[in-house]
Amino acid sequence: MSASDVAAVVVDFHAGSALAQCVASLRDNGVDDIVVVENGALGTAQGSVDDAGVTVVEPGLNLGYGRGVNRGVAAAPPRPYLLVSNPDVVVHAGAVDAMVEFLESHPGVALVGPRIERPDGTVYPSQRIFPNVWLAGLHAVLDPLWPSNPFSATYRSPREDGTVDWVSGALFVVRRDVFEAVGGFDERYFMFAEDMALCWQVHEAGFEVAATNDAVVTHVEGLSRAHASRAMLIAHHRSAMRFEWQSARGWRRMLAPVATAVLGLRLAALLVVRHLS
Repeated sequence: MSASDVAAVVVDFHAGSALAQCVASLRDNGVDDIVVVENGALGTAQGSVDDAGVTVVEPGLNLGYGRGVNRGVAAAPPRPYLLVSNPDVVVHAGAVDAMVEFLESHPGVALVGPRIERPDGTVYPSQRIFPNVWLAGLHAVLDPLWPSNPFSATYRSPREDGTVDWVSGALFVVRRDVFEAVGGFDERYFMFAEDMALCWQVHEAGFEVAATNDAVVTHVEGLSRAHASRAMLIAHHRSAMRFEWQSARGWRRMLAPVATAVLGLRLAALLVVRHLS
């Protein structure tokens, strides 16, 4: 298996020239089958991607990330592996092969992410654990005021043994049969936490999620969000609330209303700060 056994789905929303760079980097990695789902204005992707071999899906409205990926997968050729990517990602040489090789050598793993770097070379914390109610609450309250607090650091890191619960949806490779078996992305999530919810479903199906530092990508964050920053802030908190209710079990479910209240207060505070600034 290699990059030629991968079908890539890229969901675009006003990423401009970054989309063309993303597609070119996938081509350089040997990915032949690429589908771009254009959630922005009609014709945007066609104008940004000068590649006749790319399939462009234009739903005519912003479907959100997860729904967009699902539409792209439906249009993608039946390859055994799916690569899902944001449009503002550049895939380094050999990264796709490295992720495919990782899955081939770890049959119990269904989804693998790369090491994600920012344009300045610093590592983006893309390998994370599922938040419990205490960790999520402390992270939500402290992160806007104290970004380096230990609770956010714990949430944004793999465990001591190197295992992860979920990886960023900015880019990953997943076994297609598992992706389809769990129903793809949960379309109740418009934006944010859909990657966490997908990894939750993968675990529920009996598979593992992992990351490999042998694969590296560069992610320019925020190009799409800049067109709807306030809406994205609201969507982020709404999705976090949804995931807490989806994943809470037993006694933790009784505390879900507390988590919802904390997230609601955090959102209100951030909106006020943004309005005043």
